[in-house]
Parts: sequence; C-alpha cells; structure tokens
Amino acid sequence: MSIFDRVTERSGGNAEKYALRQKLFGTEDVLPMWVADMDIETPLCVRTAVMKRAEHPVYGYEEMPRSAFEAQCAWMAARHGVTMAPEELFFSHSVVASISAAIAAFTEPGDEVVVQPPIYPPFVSTVRHSGRRVLSNPLRQDEEGIYRFDLEGLEKQITPKTKLLLLCSPHNPVGRVWERAELEALAAICLRHGITVFADEIHSDLIFAGHKHTPFVALGDAVRAMTMTALGPGKTFNVAGLAVSTVAITDTAMRTRFKAVYDTIHFAQGTVFGHAGFEAAYREGAAWLEALLVHLQGNVDRLADLAGRFDTIAFRPPEGTYLAWLDCRQMGFDSDKALREFFIREARLGLSPGISFGREGSGFMRLNFAVPTPTMDEALNRLEGALQRL
Repeated sequence: MSIFDRVTERSGGNAEKYALRQKLFGTEDVLPMWVADMDIETPLCVRTAVMKRAEHPVYGYEEMPRSAFEAQCAWMAARHGVTMAPEELFFSHSVVASISAAIAAFTEPGDEVVVQPPIYPPFVSTVRHSGRRVLSNPLRQDEEGIYRFDLEGLEKQITPKTKLLLLCSPHNPVGRVWERAELEALAAICLRHGITVFADEIHSDLIFAGHKHTPFVALGDAVRAMTMTALGPGKTFNVAGLAVSTVAITDTAMRTRFKAVYDTIHFAQGTVFGHAGFEAAYREGAAWLEALLVHLQGNVDRLADLAGRFDTIAFRPPEGTYLAWLDCRQMGFDSDKALREFFIREARLGLSPGISFGREGSGFMRLNFAVPTPTMDEALNRLEGALQRL
C-alpha cells in the first residue's frame, strides 16, 4: 500500500487539526481540512534521521549545523536555480516570527506595511500587533477568474511611510504561482519607492505541472538587495511540528539590520530533532516530493470534477500549494456564518472560512486536500451529498 493511500490516526493526540474541532466547529463530527499541514506520513528519510538523533542520550542545546544550511542551499540551487550561502541564512522557528522580526527591523511604529488580501491572517495581525498600519492592496480577479496583483492601485496608495511589502509566493489561500513578469512589475514599483520586500516562499516546492515558481530574489541584483526570503521544509515535507525554517538575506547591510532585532528576540537555534529532520529532508526528500505532487494533482482533479457537476460551487485548480479556494458565492447563503454552518452541519467538513482571510474572501472556503486517498474519498462523498441536498 502506498503511503498516500494509508490513513494515519491523529485524533487521539494533540494534533491541532483534530484537537481543536470542538472549539472551532462546535462538534467533533467534522473531517478537519483546515490548518495547513498534511494528513500524509512525513517522509521516511526524515523520520529515520529524527529517530537516529533520538538515540543519543543527551538532548541539550545545539547549534543549527552548517551542513543543514548547506543542504538547503544545494536544494535551492538545484530546484529553483538560486544561489545562496549558509552565511546568508538565519534559523527561525516560524515564518510568522520571521515576519514580526522583519517588521521591527525595517519599519517604525506608524509606518505602512503592504499586504495583498485575501491573505493568510497573520500577515495582517502581525502588522497590527507591531503598531504599524496595514496598507491593504487587494488582489483582483480578471475575466477568467485568475487573481492578479493590482499594481495600479498599489502605486496610488503608496506614501512616504510605506516601508515594507509582505509577498506571499505562491499565494495562500488563492493558490497562484506568480509569473515572472508579474513579479518583475511588482519589484519595479518597490524599487522605485524604496520598499523592502519580505517574500514568504514557504510553499515554493509545491508547484503543479505547467507552472514554475520564480524566487523573488531571482529577479536581479537590485531586487536581491532589498529582499528577505522565508523558506523551509515545513509545508514541503510535512514537518511543521519540528518548528524549523530559515530567512535568507543576501545584502550585508540588510542582514546586519535584521540581526540586530533577531538577537533581541532570542530565536536561539531550534531543536536537535528539527536540525536532523531539516537536513534529511533537503538531502534525501526529492523523490518523495515528486510522488506527493502526483498524489496531490489527483486530489485536485477529483475535486475539480465534483465542482464541475454543480453550478453552486466554483473551483479553479490551484497552481501551487495544497489548498483549494472554493467559490461558494452562488450557493445562496446570506452570510459567511451561514455558509460556514452549511459545511459544518451538512457536509460535516471543517474548513477555513474565506472571510478569515479578509473581506475579499467573503463567500469562499479554503479546503486542505493534502490527505490520503481514503480521506479524500470521504470528503468528496460528504460534500457531494451536501450539495445534492442543497
């Protein structure tokens, strides 16, 4: 049996996706497909490395080994054509923590930070909690329903206080893998106005056939000198629980400025198990990832087939990530609360409500399809039955 066909029981432990069902949905009777981790087994190479490290009888403080950073640099060069050096990388336990540090390093209280909703909620909350102003530059859908940057709108909104832009690439939740020309146009605006860019590229390995991820730093030396990039194996290899990622900063002055804040927060160097899993994933996980992408594409195709049989729900397959952005605006519900209740009570699915990603997500729901085949079967059956009854 393939690991992609095998269901691993997670509900008996502290898995966030399952443990919070009652709190979030008011019932345990939902199939949880919300938080962005997988219900698919972590690669064997990662588990083997972690277990081997666990055999050592001392779990004390350790530095992130240079060999781990070297493994990520080699991965970035081979998979994305980007050259990075270990000296340019900072350990971080989470992308959100990295965003917080970047805001503190490159803006002042009262400055503006650009976000592009609908967007992963911490992009907005972290800015607000930092005492900065959110400059909202919503994405726009073209005539084909494809989300695009609103660059004209961005130019009109920028003020002398606009200091930082948070780029989500690939985009969570809409699933866009930005084309190079789109990124170049965005970069030109940031260069023209002296705006620093934090590029969250944590989903950059989860790209479907026909699309190509372009790292923001690949757009040239000038862009590289104004950009910091969040990277990591958490989404790619389902190791979010190891709490390990990196921030890559090429420019020396930027790196010094970031480090001044980084040191005050005391990120430390993570866990001994995180180090082991991180390095093993990048050194040995490529074949597993290719098999995963085939499986995820199959789940996308089946979800698209189901949506295509109903005129009440629209679904444009994502270009990247394992997150489906379901357009439910034709279902006839008069509120996002009613839409959410439909999925909980009728479909018995625990999804992320689109409105949580900003008002631009009203009428949408986000579904995490990184699940084994039997789980996807059950989810599709539940959703089909609910849509038929509707």
